[in-house]
Amino acid sequence: MRIPDNGPAVEFPADVASIRAVLRAEQEGDDWSDRTGVAPELVRLGEDGWKLTVGGRAGGVSDTLLQAMLIEIRSPEHAEVPERDLMAVLAETWDPDYGDVSDSATRTVLRERGNAEVAQPGVGRLSYLSPARAALVPDDLEAVRTPLSTGGVLLDIAPPGEHEAVLAAYLRLRESGALQPLPKPMDRSKL
Repeated sequence: MRIPDNGPAVEFPADVASIRAVLRAEQEGDDWSDRTGVAPELVRLGEDGWKLTVGGRAGGVSDTLLQAMLIEIRSPEHAEVPERDLMAVLAETWDPDYGDVSDSATRTVLRERGNAEVAQPGVGRLSYLSPARAALVPDDLEAVRTPLSTGGVLLDIAPPGEHEAVLAAYLRLRESGALQPLPKPMDRSKL
């Protein structure tokens, strides 16, 4: 289903043609702007408590707003989500500047103790950094590194719940320049 900014949710089948139609309708709507693009939120409810939400901003040309995607997976307790594989596929398909797998508790620790800011480069227990950011990852960073076909790197920083390890990695990467924000006005989508 599509959750509009106002009004009821709109049901549609979960196939490529239907998703494209929903996104085209979003682009043709009153809220469309060639500067800011669209910010749809799509939700798929599954069996046994599974829920997938995909939201983001795309389609605009702005020197201050990033093209962004947020994927939230809610799973039944004790279900395994292949986070590492999903992050790698997303990074290799979309080729973003950065991305991470996180949770609300980790984000709270990063904001409160690391002064992390929303909509700025950050990390989670798994993180992807584009080639220029990957080049700035310090040798002493405690993380398993997996080079990807994009030239970027997937960092396996900590298991779920290890907030202190994620905070330490965030602070070290910020210090090294790997998490520096893009200049504004932005003249590119990656560092």
